[in-house]
Amino acid sequence: MKKKMSAMLVLVLTFMLVIAGCGGGTDSKPESQGDQKPAENKETEAVSGASKVEYTPIDQLQDKYDIIIVGAGGAGMTAALEAKEKGMNPVVLEKMPMAGGNTMKSSSGMNASETKFQKAQGITDSNDAFYEESLKGGHDTNDKELLRFFVDNSANSIEWLDSIGIRLNNLTITGGMSEKRTHRPEDGSAVGQYLVNGLVKNVLSKEIPLFVNANVTEITEKDGKVNGVKVLINDKDEKTISADAVIITTGGYGANMDMISKVRPDLEGLVTTNQEGSTGDGISMIEKLGGVTVDMDQIQVHPTVQQEKSYLIGEAVRGEGAILVNNEGTRFVNELDTRDNVTAAINKLPEKAAYLVFDSGVKSRAKAIQKYEEMGFVVQGDSIEALAKEINVPADQLQATLDTYNKAVADKKDAQFGRTTGMEHDLSAGPFYAIKIAPGIHYTMGGVKINTNTEVLNKDGQAIPGLFAAGEVTGGLHGQNRIGGNSVADIIIFGHQAGIKAANFVKGQ
Repeated sequence: MKKKMSAMLVLVLTFMLVIAGCGGGTDSKPESQGDQKPAENKETEAVSGASKVEYTPIDQLQDKYDIIIVGAGGAGMTAALEAKEKGMNPVVLEKMPMAGGNTMKSSSGMNASETKFQKAQGITDSNDAFYEESLKGGHDTNDKELLRFFVDNSANSIEWLDSIGIRLNNLTITGGMSEKRTHRPEDGSAVGQYLVNGLVKNVLSKEIPLFVNANVTEITEKDGKVNGVKVLINDKDEKTISADAVIITTGGYGANMDMISKVRPDLEGLVTTNQEGSTGDGISMIEKLGGVTVDMDQIQVHPTVQQEKSYLIGEAVRGEGAILVNNEGTRFVNELDTRDNVTAAINKLPEKAAYLVFDSGVKSRAKAIQKYEEMGFVVQGDSIEALAKEINVPADQLQATLDTYNKAVADKKDAQFGRTTGMEHDLSAGPFYAIKIAPGIHYTMGGVKINTNTEVLNKDGQAIPGLFAAGEVTGGLHGQNRIGGNSVADIIIFGHQAGIKAANFVKGQ
């Protein structure tokens, strides 16, 4: 109970920050944009008034729905919208005091290939390249059927979001990718809060009931078929709700240190960027029904986390040109290598920490930095020498590092570390900035096994009738390492599919 009250207090305070700072703008966890204004009417429509959410009153909870969606993150709300579109009567149950889940904390953007926004900006991309680079990033351990479905449906998902007023047409790049396929809101801000605001508004406008403080504790079944859930309301009243299908979108287990320590004791002591509700509940409930899990020991550590507040510093900062330097003021890695490789490079440093260094140009392009400044993470120097003094690194060495990097940008060749992306701009426009970072637990690649229909599978590879899952609660798609920007794509692509397939199941199709 104390933990739940703590979670509620944190989320209420966070929610107040959104209201105070977003002013109709968009960002992550929530990362307010001050007086930044959306540049397109569709964006304004997507987020207008979304901060002042009035969730469905609990006394309207019914005993029966066509489809129950457990979890109100990106995957759950997407599934609900698609189920409603298919003529269903869905409900969304969220255990936390507000919708959003880990989606709220998403920072960099949503990866997709062959999109209309890429084509409009002259970016030549292909689903095959997206597939191969995601497979390489996952060390060739990804579920190839899931991955193929994922990349082939990525552009349609960007199109679908745009059709409901959620426009992601600002492109950047993340580690392990060769093209700009990370789609962000128009103003370049982080994707999470913008996406959540837009989805919540759409869910409520479609009159889909969305209940918070509704903690699903059990998935029920009869004669081998899922037929509903048991839900604890406000930590006290239990109710059984029946349905013809259940979609689990409860997220991963990145905030459950007991669960993590059992499969990865080496990660004990690391901070986590996950919201408190990411405790693996959906995985545990599905296992009790005979569902199997895959890759549970594959847990991604993100290289750039502000340690004191366990706050993710998004990959878009590096994608827009930032570099990493050690305590000697020198680079030590290709900053846009895959997350596991960058993390390993930081952990090899004596201090096991580093500084993100960037200029005012990066700051103008990566809008999330405004929030990092508000939270006190950003150190500023009017010159490189002044910045070096602020972060206590040798000024002559930091100057030499930046001179070498800027020459690499001009020559279009990073002879030191082979960086080939995020180098369109040098770092020469003062003031200069730095954020101290170190690795932290970020994402759980493991989860329940599904097929491309999002049906949950048992040990024999057979679908459990009436049970579907999407998002971080599932495993296999990302293999041993997730590419930055692929998680938002995962929740939208497979959330969409879950809504369709659950509706078809209910209709007997």
